[in-house]
Amino acid sequence: MFTGIIEVQGKVSEIVRKDKNYNFCITSSIGSELRIDQSVAHNGVCLTVTATEGDKHWVTVVDESMRKTNLETLCIGDSVNLERCMIANGRFDGHVVQGHVDKTARILSIEDAEGSWLFTFIFDDLNNLMVEKGSVTINGISLTCFNVSENQFQVAIIPYTYEHTNLGVLKGGDRVNIEFDIIGKYVEKILSKRIS
Repeated sequence: MFTGIIEVQGKVSEIVRKDKNYNFCITSSIGSELRIDQSVAHNGVCLTVTATEGDKHWVTVVDESMRKTNLETLCIGDSVNLERCMIANGRFDGHVVQGHVDKTARILSIEDAEGSWLFTFIFDDLNNLMVEKGSVTINGISLTCFNVSENQFQVAIIPYTYEHTNLGVLKGGDRVNIEFDIIGKYVEKILSKRIS
């Protein structure tokens, strides 16, 4: 389990395809602290560390994850948001994040709000499980959403988040990973069963 508070940004240093899987090598300041079998969120996708060497670690991404997330758009040199799983005696600074991406959204616009940035996102379908002022995870970042509609929503990004995550290098049209709040997903499932 994660909290959506990004620890560091890593850089993609190698991508190797083997059969339908992709092996990513990520270089970061926490690379030397990672161990094999550890769970690390990469842009919000929970992946298992398969090897380490110095400041580098490797993860394997299966075809399903490549197709359902923005990991398929990564190139060598790209920035990746990294968060290690929550420790039992740590503070719960974000919200409950599983590292299970539900879908992707595209950046519709980025507006300079004189001290912050207003990001507007759009979905390709109408299946939006967000609620106004609820929690959402974008590329692994715990954020509060507002101006929520069936296929769009907005978030406000403070300078710290803009500078310390890969939101600062994204542009209009880029895809981001979205994980809806787990509570909302359970409520939606319960209600859909009652209706049917």
